[in-house]
Amino acid sequence: MTNPNSSDMEPLTRTQILVVMGVTAIILLIIAKVWQYFGSIALIKIQLSTDGLLYGAALAGVIIATSSIVYRLWPAYRQSADAYLELVLKPLVWPDLIWLGLLPGLSEELLFRGVMLPALGYDLLAVILSSLVFGVLHLSGSQQWPYVVWATLVGFALGYSAIMTDNLLVPITAHIITNWLSSALWKFNNRTSDASS
Repeated sequence: MTNPNSSDMEPLTRTQILVVMGVTAIILLIIAKVWQYFGSIALIKIQLSTDGLLYGAALAGVIIATSSIVYRLWPAYRQSADAYLELVLKPLVWPDLIWLGLLPGLSEELLFRGVMLPALGYDLLAVILSSLVFGVLHLSGSQQWPYVVWATLVGFALGYSAIMTDNLLVPITAHIITNWLSSALWKFNNRTSDASS
């Protein structure tokens, strides 16, 4: 009998995870560029600034702190997050976490915030719709709905930050830092199970 809290997917190897990450990033970038070209969409600006980096880092801190609180208080989310992170992170080695931060952080932000928000109206409704799609992208199995809910809320925070600052650097920075720190914390906290496998 299968564990009802586990992912519906079979465990992947390190190579498979890295290939899926790379291919997904390329597909999302292609979709973003094609949508931007054919929709004549002006991409949200990426303004390199200390403020943008600091806002992004602060947002990452809020996301990570909130995630840890939700993780402790909501058992269904804890099980869903553990299953998702085990599927994605367990096969990876520490240097791979660089790619886990950069590839989704850049490609997902370019599509979901950089292109999708302006295409949908660059308003609160656009943030909500793009967040829903972003959340569904994180579905890895039928038991993973709590993680999808969480990803949707994170997508909302990232989208809202893009609109409020009019700077795509803020959600990119937040996304990359959140992925790096949360994956590093998970790897660190689960190092004994990694060493035994």
